[in-house]
Amino acid sequence: MTTKRAMFLADWPSWAGRAALVWSVLYAAGAALAAATGPAFGYALLGKGTGPGFEAAAAGLYGAAAVLAYALLRRPGARGLTAGAWAVVGLCVTSGFVFLLSPVRLLFFLSRHQEPMDWASWSNQGLAILGAVLWGCAALAGRRARLGSCAYCGGREAAAAGDASRAGRVAVAALVPYTALKTAWALGLTPGYTGVGRPGADPRYTSDLGLWLYDHGVDVTAVLAVIGMLLALALTRPWGRRLPRPLLLGLGWAGAGALAPFGVFLAVLGLLAWTGVVETGLADHAPWVVAVAYGGFCVFGLSLGRATHVHQRATRRTCGRC
Repeated sequence: MTTKRAMFLADWPSWAGRAALVWSVLYAAGAALAAATGPAFGYALLGKGTGPGFEAAAAGLYGAAAVLAYALLRRPGARGLTAGAWAVVGLCVTSGFVFLLSPVRLLFFLSRHQEPMDWASWSNQGLAILGAVLWGCAALAGRRARLGSCAYCGGREAAAAGDASRAGRVAVAALVPYTALKTAWALGLTPGYTGVGRPGADPRYTSDLGLWLYDHGVDVTAVLAVIGMLLALALTRPWGRRLPRPLLLGLGWAGAGALAPFGVFLAVLGLLAWTGVVETGLADHAPWVVAVAYGGFCVFGLSLGRATHVHQRATRRTCGRC
């Protein structure tokens, strides 16, 4: 049974398009049903009741995705259809973005006094991420069909070692401002902070252990940033080849998918606050704190995605089909 399952997964180019079609039809049908019955099944934006408008829009968008999937099956490799498939991937990631950040709730030192988990929304967001994976496979298979390369490996062109090393260095550099700032705050310095009290450690959400560490100069999120730097280096340095490949790829793609759009949001928010267009609710923080330090998450996510892609290609086994 395990062998059959492995063979089925390895044969993904043959079924990814049909799976994306079925998923889109079911997800759109669920959204349409939610629109007809009121916010249900977790389709309400961020788990909040927004009325049937959001569900109806989701039904229309994913219904159009189903039509696109059918067209892609009829004309595999068509340039415009493949580009549309990647757009659906982005739509799915947008719908399930919160799911990518949900593991933070498992970190007890960051999840104090969090709102109760909305399991319907969480499950729905997980289904959206599944859709992103299926559509990503379908888009990749379509692209390879258009290029005339092997559908299973995409060709055996060598990954550029220089690209991998550069991506790792950029990823590390992107998190340096955030790590330095949060460490400075934990040590009692207050660059970019004009309020009263300790910046960067909200007692409403940080556990007693996290506050204790903070009082002793250790910011937990800065430690997590250092772990992210080590992940980027493991993906791009020779010593990382000794670590489990599935673990590195899973962490790399999950981190890239979560932090790149999150960083874009924070960077744009910081720039708008810097120019006085919006109020962020962080009046005691200088606008550059959000724009520069937090915006580094976007650069890190993009660089991490590049590093993960290069590592995936460099460590791929020889294709037995081409």
